[in-house]
Amino acid sequence: MNIIKVSSKSKPNSVAGALANIVKECREVEVQIVGAGALNQLIKAIIICRGYLAPLGIDVVCIPSFTEIKIDNIDKTGIKILIKAL
Repeated sequence: MNIIKVSSKSKPNSVAGALANIVKECREVEVQIVGAGALNQLIKAIIICRGYLAPLGIDVVCIPSFTEIKIDNIDKTGIKILIKAL
């Protein structure tokens, strides 16, 4: 499975393009985030991604869950969002 990590500094249009390409090819992608800023950028990217995929007849669902993410050898609780094509 493809895993993308999004930060508060990620550009929503770039993330959306990556998400759309992976969803078209693999039908699902996992995104990992830590923090409110990263969540904000990811939500914007998902909205843009849906716009990229809609003309192709593809819509997506998002399945959120908690996960442990290692950052600088420190375990942090993050959010994992599985994005799947319908």
